[in-house]
Amino acid sequence: MNIPNKITVARIVLSLFIILLLLFPFDATGFTLPTLFVNEAIVVDIRYFICGVLFVIASFTDFIDGYLARKTNQVTDFGKMMDAIADKVLVDSVLIILASTGFISAVIAVIIVVRDIVVDSIKMVAGSKGAVVSAIKSGKLKTIFLMFGIALTLFYNLPFELLNLKVADACLSVAAVLSILSAIQYYNLNKQYISMQADNGESVEKIDI
Repeated sequence: MNIPNKITVARIVLSLFIILLLLFPFDATGFTLPTLFVNEAIVVDIRYFICGVLFVIASFTDFIDGYLARKTNQVTDFGKMMDAIADKVLVDSVLIILASTGFISAVIAVIIVVRDIVVDSIKMVAGSKGAVVSAIKSGKLKTIFLMFGIALTLFYNLPFELLNLKVADACLSVAAVLSILSAIQYYNLNKQYISMQADNGESVEKIDI
């Protein structure tokens, strides 16, 4: 296993630790984590801060492994598969947890998770036809806003919350809009392959009959 792939696997392990820390029932075990009182209105659960730091580190490794793989010509099918899995485990899982705990709107989580399923399906169909689906600008912007939004949410939107600026919510809302736009763009750029898949399916059905 090359270094980029090891970094990718490490991101999966780190993501699982974040998920465990966010979901672990500390109250049921009788172990209470300390809380931080920023002011009368802002009381911070320290585990979200810890997960915020770990999320930033994990997000940074997403850039590092891809950069190293391309620079050292160590791009592998295993690396591509694990990178996609690592991204979904890290981002989608945290989104679902934040939505279930009321930190973010469930609508945003549903839009982004469904968008990922749709785009991955489009890439799979296009890839089966020998096409290479490159990242598009709207997709990259979506990722940037999404990562910033999740990180800020885990940090309780600080320091912007002190100024009553909902930057975290704004970033996630922009990410949701860009998710929809990028999904539409991915479809338009690859609809010929989807049409080919549909036509092939129809042909098979006629032969079977």
